[in-house]
Amino acid sequence: MFSAESYAQRKTGTNLPGFDRRNYHFGFILGYNSANFALERTPDFEFTDSLLAITLKPQPGFNLNLLASYDPIKNFHIRFMPGLSFQDRILDYTFLESDLKKNVVSRRIESVYLDFPINFKFRTNRSRNFAAYMLTGGKYSLDMQSQKDVNQALSANQIIKIIDYDYSIDIGGGFDFFLEYFKLTLEFKSAIGIPNLLIQDDTIYSRNVQSLKSRAFIFSITFEG
Repeated sequence: MFSAESYAQRKTGTNLPGFDRRNYHFGFILGYNSANFALERTPDFEFTDSLLAITLKPQPGFNLNLLASYDPIKNFHIRFMPGLSFQDRILDYTFLESDLKKNVVSRRIESVYLDFPINFKFRTNRSRNFAAYMLTGGKYSLDMQSQKDVNQALSANQIIKIIDYDYSIDIGGGFDFFLEYFKLTLEFKSAIGIPNLLIQDDTIYSRNVQSLKSRAFIFSITFEG
């Protein structure tokens, strides 16, 4: 039977012809992320603390996820992808000193999120060993490296505190490639955070910011069997 199936695959040039006949699939995901914030300044931003500007600097990070996919109907997939997301962001604060010189102070915000995403994938029909898709969904995240309880009075350098959870909307798309032994997927996705993450503790770095909401671009490679 296996010989006949292998011969049929070679003859038609179609890999994994029975892949879509199964309702459940499992795999793992390796990803690169570029994390950032959507920043909203306070209305009186230009008149406090000699602060001239706040500049956001996204930093590279990476994701590691497991994948469980349920396919109730053709070309529609419900995917649960628990995993870890290592994110890093920098905010540069430009101050005007008394001698009219500019001083730039950087504050780094690092997070290790435990993610619980659920995505809905809408795929085209296969064209031999290729298919394209769109996705949408949501994600709840817990920051396991949160510094929300740090005592600023005892810290050598004041930090920007953020809450230890986040939830976001995922939007993106990608391409499925059916190889000889597994399916390889290249995916591009944006995560748009909903809550204000900033903890307002009236430091020079927080009092001029009204809200910080997470933003991330994620490129991932999925190996699915």
